[in-house]
Amino acid sequence: MDIASRPSETPENPQTADAAPPPQAPLIIRRQDYLPPAWLVPEIALDFALGLDATHVTAKLNVRRNPDGNGASVLRLNGDQLAPVAVRIDGQAVNDWRLDGPDLLLDLPGEAHQVTIETQLNPAANSQLMGLYASHGMLCTQCEAEGFRRITFFPDRPDVLSTYRVRMSGDKAAFPILLSNGNCEATGEGPDGTHWAEWYDPWPKPCYLFALVAGDLVANHDSFTTRSGREVALNIWVRKGDEGRTQHAMDSLKHSFRWDEEAFGREYDLDLFNVVAVSDFNMGAMENKGLNVFNTRYVLADPDTATDGDYDAIEGVIGHEYFHNWSGNRVTCRDWFQLSLKEGFTVLRDQMFSADMGSPAVKRIEDVRVLRAAQFPEDSGPLAHPIRPDSYQEISNFYTATVYNKGAEVIRMMRTMAGPERFRAGTDLYFDRHDGEAATCEDFVKAIEDGAKLDLTQFRRWYSQAGTPQVSIVADHRDDTLVLNMTQVVPATLNHGGEGQPEKQPVPIPLKLALFDRETGTHRGEQLIVLDQAEQRFVFEGHSRPPIVSINRGFSAPVAIEFERPAKDLVFLAAKDDDAFARYEAMQSLVVRHLIAVVGGNLDERARNAERGAIAEAFGAVLFDPTLDDLMRGELLILPAEGYLAEQFLVADPAAIHAEREALKAWLGDAMKDDWQDLHDRVSAAPYSRDAAARGARKLKTQALAYLAAGAPAEAKTRAIVQYRKADNMTDRQGALMVLAGLDGAEREEALADFHARYAGNALVIDKWFSLQAGSLHPKVLEHVRQLAEHPDFTMNNPNRVRALYMAFAVNAKGFHAASGEGYKIIGDLIRRLDPINPQTAARFVPSLGRWRRIEPKRAAQMRAELERIAAEPSLSRDVLEQVTKSLG
Repeated sequence: MDIASRPSETPENPQTADAAPPPQAPLIIRRQDYLPPAWLVPEIALDFALGLDATHVTAKLNVRRNPDGNGASVLRLNGDQLAPVAVRIDGQAVNDWRLDGPDLLLDLPGEAHQVTIETQLNPAANSQLMGLYASHGMLCTQCEAEGFRRITFFPDRPDVLSTYRVRMSGDKAAFPILLSNGNCEATGEGPDGTHWAEWYDPWPKPCYLFALVAGDLVANHDSFTTRSGREVALNIWVRKGDEGRTQHAMDSLKHSFRWDEEAFGREYDLDLFNVVAVSDFNMGAMENKGLNVFNTRYVLADPDTATDGDYDAIEGVIGHEYFHNWSGNRVTCRDWFQLSLKEGFTVLRDQMFSADMGSPAVKRIEDVRVLRAAQFPEDSGPLAHPIRPDSYQEISNFYTATVYNKGAEVIRMMRTMAGPERFRAGTDLYFDRHDGEAATCEDFVKAIEDGAKLDLTQFRRWYSQAGTPQVSIVADHRDDTLVLNMTQVVPATLNHGGEGQPEKQPVPIPLKLALFDRETGTHRGEQLIVLDQAEQRFVFEGHSRPPIVSINRGFSAPVAIEFERPAKDLVFLAAKDDDAFARYEAMQSLVVRHLIAVVGGNLDERARNAERGAIAEAFGAVLFDPTLDDLMRGELLILPAEGYLAEQFLVADPAAIHAEREALKAWLGDAMKDDWQDLHDRVSAAPYSRDAAARGARKLKTQALAYLAAGAPAEAKTRAIVQYRKADNMTDRQGALMVLAGLDGAEREEALADFHARYAGNALVIDKWFSLQAGSLHPKVLEHVRQLAEHPDFTMNNPNRVRALYMAFAVNAKGFHAASGEGYKIIGDLIRRLDPINPQTAARFVPSLGRWRRIEPKRAAQMRAELERIAAEPSLSRDVLEQVTKSLG
């Protein structure tokens, strides 16, 4: 999942904080200060008397002194906006408890006690969506990372593992379905129209994995028989009327069960697995043991309301949360600094699963695109941190692309160096060694090291160093020998205003390569080399002609490579490389180096035309290659994102990058107009289905329209209108509307009005309506975003709706980086308004402003000024304050 728990700042807890911070400065929690808990809670029993406006919670904690703890007699129980109604120790009411800030402190002599605490909650008033909250008449929980302390007082840290027994009672009409972790052991009727249910989870877990759902729900029921013959009941719970859109999620769940058995040898361990779709949710989904709570966008799908991308996302997220059952639940994190232990590993597992379910080549390219769009900027910005951070102020801010996506790439490198079979031996050893434990990243690396028989001593630097390694390559061919002279630099990350890493050490970088003969167009096989020094020479003999070098095939290492090659070599690789990612990378390199030169003013007209000609030649080779399937063809035709292009400059001019990228797109749209029209005609003839060929056709259909919209807008508008009106699926309808949203004319307004009327009341599709307009190339996008913020369908209380409008705008370089600074003001105003309501979601928008040091001076000053206005707010949350403080430096 995507959020975590911050331990308290006292010796009984995993981290201690710096003493006497200045007022308003959040306490800094440091990994080096970890201490085992003073008290353990082997068992907890929870009793909920449920109500939307008032829920009464009785928690019975069986606590015992930890022999590995510090011997403290004080039991510290974390709380957040709670006050105890009653406290009992071993059945006797006590009044000598005390509060230390939000935490409850109890003096306990001896070795073991039962502590009973009663609390009263108001779920309907919980706009933060952490702890127990109400969502459209339903009650649900989110406890990772620090939500459980908003339900009852508890040592809220991942290394306190307990078995949970839960009893819920409430009005049967309001809450006919009562769900929690584990297996349901009993149900019954109560007085006055109430009923109850009792649940027991036999597997010890940290409190961040606790879950409760109560509401008026219906289910898609199915079952799965594990390889050992145990039948598991499967249920996907949704609101009435949505059950018809859950079959893809159910199929994905069953595929996940089977794949984890086959790929990692992991079998499910309960008799029941429940998934619940929730409309109001901060993140994508949560892997609570046996009761996964999902954002509705990752459950509901049918062809009329979900795009092909939505289908893929549902499959991936369903898999991700299920795979957490072992990589996160059965083996959990010792503390939150180890977050990548579960998230990085599980992202790799869901990536492998999705690749096996679909196209491995396309999936790999998609994963790299996400990494470059989200994680590379993180690594080079003020919020850079290692995949295992050393400190934090608010742990929710470390649910990042670095922890998740770079964490996955680091583990993938281990698999590349070990090979699949030895890597599997390492993961088997990891699960065997640490089942039922709270482990560390070092425990994982040691298990891979021992199981795969691999020396990972130097490799551990990947866990402790921030920054994307920069690899420079110079090729030298003499006689029949090719020498690749390589250097690596891991850039300094100074984390303005916080801790930094000014000096880095070389890391092992596994690079797959192939050397193509220029005449035959073939190579002698793929090789794996490991660059592990600051400077290194790799010698390849037996090449009478200088070979064409295909490097970092499959994106075997998450690095940036500088390697000057002739355009003709890149055109060859784009057209003929037998590694799908290397082919994609050659195409990207052609475009990136052209746009860098144009933006930098380093090309005269002749050189500009020559480079455009090379790009068009490569595009033509892709368009007419009969060996390519359309899904892969679609990947190769995507231009590099503006954010990735900006990363190529020390100081970027977003307006110039946008203008030159659009100019190239327009040139390709015009110069290859007939080809785009022919392509659109061909793929438009494909009937709807969910097979790979039909999905590839739909991907190309929208891409052809986008190029035509840039180079031949009148033709694109005509085709988009026809595509929109004839569409029998959301992929085609949304693709056509995306193109129309960026163009002027009555047709745009008519299509947007039709779309809204057609899907009125369907929240997920109306989210698309907001996003398409906020992310459009329309010249009045700023005005449109302000108008949409006043639309009756917009609300600040639903994270999906907020992200649909404002996150789509924040990544729209044309609008966000408007010369007037209005784009920055829109996001700054949002953060200030949203922070008191939902600080986690508000904090997600700060990094878009925090990149100001990498932007040209005028816009940089405007972005910084907006951050300063946010910082001047008197009562910022820890989430936003940490991000803003680090961004300002």
